[in-house]
This record gives sequence, C-alpha cells and structure tokens, in this order.
Amino acid sequence: MKEIIYNNDNLELKDVTSISVRIKVLLINNGKLLIGNEDGCYMFIGGHKEDNEDSIDTLKREVKEETGIKLDNETINEPFLKIMYLNKDYPEIGENRESDIYYYTVKTNKLPDLENVNYTENELKKHFELINIDLDNAIKIIKENISNHKKNEVISRDMIIALEEYERIK
Repeated sequence: MKEIIYNNDNLELKDVTSISVRIKVLLINNGKLLIGNEDGCYMFIGGHKEDNEDSIDTLKREVKEETGIKLDNETINEPFLKIMYLNKDYPEIGENRESDIYYYTVKTNKLPDLENVNYTENELKKHFELINIDLDNAIKIIKENISNHKKNEVISRDMIIALEEYERIK
C-alpha cells in the first residue's frame, strides 16, 4: 500500500491528540466510477470510521448509506492507498489531528438504490447526489470540476492521486 503524508505544520506523531479515520472507495461498475457530488464538490463514496467498527464494515456501511447498494459477495481487497494529514490546532486550537484516509476499490454490477440511502442532514443540505463518470476519463473530469467548489482544491488532488495509483496497480 502506497502511503502519502502531508505535514505542513511539522508535527511529530507524539504531538497528535486525536485521530480521525476515513474510508473511501472507488466504486466501479462496467467501466463507470460512482462518485458523490455536493454542490459541485466531487468525492469518492465513503466516510468516517465509527468506534468499534472495522474498516470493511465502515466501507460497507458507507456504500449502503450513500448509494443504497448492499455489498455482499463483492471482493474487497486491502486498501491500495493511505493519505495521512497531520494538522496543528485542528479542528480547534490545542488539538493536533492525524487524519488517515484509506482508499479501497470495489467492483460491482449493482446499481444505486435511492430508496435505501441514508443521507445525513448535511448531505441533504448540500444537495448530495450520485453521478457516474467514465473511469477512463475520471482524472480529466475531476480536473475540469476543480473550479466549481473551494473544497475541490484538496479533495480533487487526493482523488487524482488515488486514481493514478489505482491505474498503476491494476
């Protein structure tokens, strides 16, 4: 698994006061990549790992909540990429956060079932929707969308890194 660390604040691991773990998935169906779109901010399907939940359970729960797809017999391999952010005074002064984001790939023939999604209040407020993009053109599509939302500057960079790594190892 490739690992990338962003540490602009030059924190040492001993200075970390909280850890946040997120799971992201490249959800692929017949050459299409299913991603989320919140008011122009593109993102992979996924979210925060809850207490006492393993990574695969998080992945399955997030896919179900955001797409309505229940993953059963799909192969879920080990993560192929980890991106770590070390941030001083985040999310508040005095807290130094390690944010670990693990990227997985899942291939499925199942389609979204919008009758069975469970969007958060924030996702509803930000008009979360699912879009299919062509996997072969995903990097180009994501780059073209960067200017549509401020968060895309960081999220799109990570998405592109993940897609490039996926292409390298597949």
